[in-house]
Amino acid sequence: MDQARLKELLRRYRSGQITESRLLEALKFFPYQDLGWAKLDTHRSLRLGFPEVVYGPGKSQQQLEKIIYSLSQQHRRCLVTRVGLKMAQALQKKFPHLYYFPEARLLSLTRPTPKSRRFVAVVCAGTSDLPVAEEAAVTCEILGTKVKRIWDVGVAGLHRLLDHLPALNRAACLVVVAGMEGALAGVVGGLVGQVVVAVPTSVGYGAGLKGLAPLLTMVNSCSPNVVVVNIDNGFGAGFVAHLIARTSR
Repeated sequence: MDQARLKELLRRYRSGQITESRLLEALKFFPYQDLGWAKLDTHRSLRLGFPEVVYGPGKSQQQLEKIIYSLSQQHRRCLVTRVGLKMAQALQKKFPHLYYFPEARLLSLTRPTPKSRRFVAVVCAGTSDLPVAEEAAVTCEILGTKVKRIWDVGVAGLHRLLDHLPALNRAACLVVVAGMEGALAGVVGGLVGQVVVAVPTSVGYGAGLKGLAPLLTMVNSCSPNVVVVNIDNGFGAGFVAHLIARTSR
């Protein structure tokens, strides 16, 4: 869609030829911003309620600066994932208003301001899983969903998890992060009636195969309410959990 097409849509809307919902539907397919080496989906927020999220690894500081600047000109919110401390500090010199969450490895133009009444429970099996769990939790909060963190409740000491059962049952959705054999997601799924977004981590000994073992355990869970994202994908789990919480009653 070029400017002429956009102006025509606006003219038709002002004259009453098309409805507001028809206009918004058309704008969902507005083109990207072409930076040459990157094409920013400038209207993703119309579809998902949040602008395009930037994956940090593999991009130079100059590329990230250009992307952040371009997104910030069109949106109040911008999120960059998997950013190391040195890169974050360099980008903050260019953009002083960027907030960095070191454990989650996230950079954001805004602080988390959860406004939802319902919350997502992020459940973590062990302390070694915390970076992925925090990525999920902070992602939810930046998107606007409240989070209750429940840490270090792996199946090797199941009583620790059962102490949190009331909170688990009040959550709109749950994210369960676990490495090793990844059994925690299926256990939680058997205790609650909500959707459980399972996140396998690459934490564990040799037979864990860098997250493949917990991934297979979670995919093969007997609990039908368990869905699985990719290994170490805390961001994806947090985003999906936010969408589920946003649309749940």
